Amino acid sequence: KKIDCIINLAALIGIPYSYSSPESYIHTNIIGTSNVLNAGIRNNVSKIIHTSTSEVYGTPKNLPIKEIASLNAQSPYAATKIAADQLALSYNKSFETPVTILRPFNTFGPRQSARAIIPNIISQLLTGNKVKIGNLKPTREYNYIEDTVNAFKQAIDNQKIIGDVVNIGNGYNISVKELGTQISNILNKEIKFDIDKSRIRKPKTEVKDLKADNSKAKKILKWTPKFSGKAGLNKGLKKTINWFLDPKNLLKYKKNIYNI
Repeated sequence: KKIDCIINLAALIGIPYSYSSPESYIHTNIIGTSNVLNAGIRNNVSKIIHTSTSEVYGTPKNLPIKEIASLNAQSPYAATKIAADQLALSYNKSFETPVTILRPFNTFGPRQSARAIIPNIISQLLTGNKVKIGNLKPTREYNYIEDTVNAFKQAIDNQKIIGDVVNIGNGYNISVKELGTQISNILNKEIKFDIDKSRIRKPKTEVKDLKADNSKAKKILKWTPKFSGKAGLNKGLKKTINWFLDPKNLLKYKKNIYNI
């Protein structure tokens, strides 16, 4: 009540866990989104920004990926996010609910839990040279948290993107192996990859490549990433690593304050 804008960031996001507990993802990501949309209608909210994910595209036919690309769920997680996106868009068409969908590609930064690839690699390298990991080949693009937050800020008062989907990405993708090497170079450490077969997904479920076409975000949102290209990724990684290198932060991290 008495809220002008809802930003829906609530979701179950761990892809591997969605294989073992798909029903919980359905309840949280689909029914939860329905609850948010209905609350917005009841309280006459002027804007609902729903958070999507690049995983909805699956392995794309073309790179970079435009918002009009076909959606292809390769995990129960992705399927529930597609359903949530479509539900949000249907509310806009059916009830004129003022919904905007932002579709961020991978976001990283300080405080991120170790379930994500970048803090996982950093935390392992801080205690040794060996990094236990799964598939090294898939490519992703990584947005530093400041860029992602700025995109949401730009969307709050933008009326042009109501009923629309906008990719949030910097257009630079990198393989898991290259990412690990780049992090190790910043830490001035030699990295040794220890392939854990249990972390390798089944061939049909692994999204091979993700890279955003961000031209719509630049044009309509007036948003331009400050951390773009290899240099931008390096700058964001250094800021993230510096956070982990602060003893008081690492102590909190080890106590699982952020590991949710």
